[in-house]
Amino acid sequence: MHFPILAALRPGLVLVALALLFAISSPKQLAGSAILKTWPARVTIAFLVLACMSAPFGISLGGSGSFILSDYSKTILFAILLMLSIRSARDLYTLAWAYVIGTGVLVWMSLVLFHVSTKGSKAARLGRLYAWDGNDVGVLVLVGLAMTLLTFQTSRRWGRWLSAVMLVGIGVTVARTGSRGAFLGFIAMGLALLFMLKSISVAKRIGVVAFASLAVVLFAPQGYWDQMATLTSPRQDYNWSEVDGRKQVALRGMQYMLSHPFFGLGINNFPKAECLDPESEKVRQHVPGTRLWCTAPHNSYVQAGAELGIPGLILWLGLVFGSIPAMMRLRRRLPAAWARGTAEERLLYLAPLYLGVAMVGFAVSATFVGFAWLDTVYYLAAMMAGVYFVTARHRSAVR
Repeated sequence: MHFPILAALRPGLVLVALALLFAISSPKQLAGSAILKTWPARVTIAFLVLACMSAPFGISLGGSGSFILSDYSKTILFAILLMLSIRSARDLYTLAWAYVIGTGVLVWMSLVLFHVSTKGSKAARLGRLYAWDGNDVGVLVLVGLAMTLLTFQTSRRWGRWLSAVMLVGIGVTVARTGSRGAFLGFIAMGLALLFMLKSISVAKRIGVVAFASLAVVLFAPQGYWDQMATLTSPRQDYNWSEVDGRKQVALRGMQYMLSHPFFGLGINNFPKAECLDPESEKVRQHVPGTRLWCTAPHNSYVQAGAELGIPGLILWLGLVFGSIPAMMRLRRRLPAAWARGTAEERLLYLAPLYLGVAMVGFAVSATFVGFAWLDTVYYLAAMMAGVYFVTARHRSAVR
């Protein structure tokens, strides 16, 4: 979007088409069907099935159907192609660096191309970065923080230096977003690093957290800490009482789920319910002549439950919160000698830890954005499926 020549080349479409063509023409080069039998892969596929089932039973078949065809099917295809491409620890390492580099692009845009302003906010913060706003960027870079810590520990000299620079850039970007969700996610990740990474010395864990936190403290824009202080008095925030504030939107979202318990409103139909569904409380209470907003859910959990019903919420909770202890259990089953083993073994030993930390950050910050159907969580699911697959293959090979 920033470089017109890239937009004309349609790089996303071209690269996915080439990847799909390679997958079809060279099936022996893929990981194989075994990786699709891991539980993160099954949950990912189950989401697509449930989304397709929600369309005819929701409030707008056309709205859900067009979203599945134009957006969600691509997200699931992206995740499946990622899973099929993970054949070794080297592939996991490459895909971790891919996310780090992508995060670097967002950091560059946040620091150089876009400026903070107080428009619509008491604090100076980033507005829209083409396709993202400050809250969205906060979620993306928090996952990038965990991936960067992984590349820092598993790379050589230049990779470590680049990762260290990225850690500073991510800390500065978190501050510039002015996002309370990103701030809470950052704190949650810091606590996760302190308590989950027991294979690393306490001094190093504290050092990593302090290093990243220092960038947030030093580069926080005007009004940042006043904005974060509002978290301690939520009743005084507009999100508590306004009809389109987060609390009221969440309450309506739960009502939508309970009134459509099996298939929900249909994927991507939450905004339609907010302004077009005659059964919606908001629509029924609307005063004619006043503006009626087609409000987005602003909460990934509300989004999953309202749009895919109770089964969708259960799947979502299982993927997000189930993956954190699952990664910790996998890590405990790995030989301790891998921490000092080959480069492949060190990566496989550390990957479950940092993927768990990444999901902690996502789980908290996703409370403030509608990311249920976007790529980030499915990237993490693909990486987790890859870790399961590659560790099983490696343990079988060394026996």
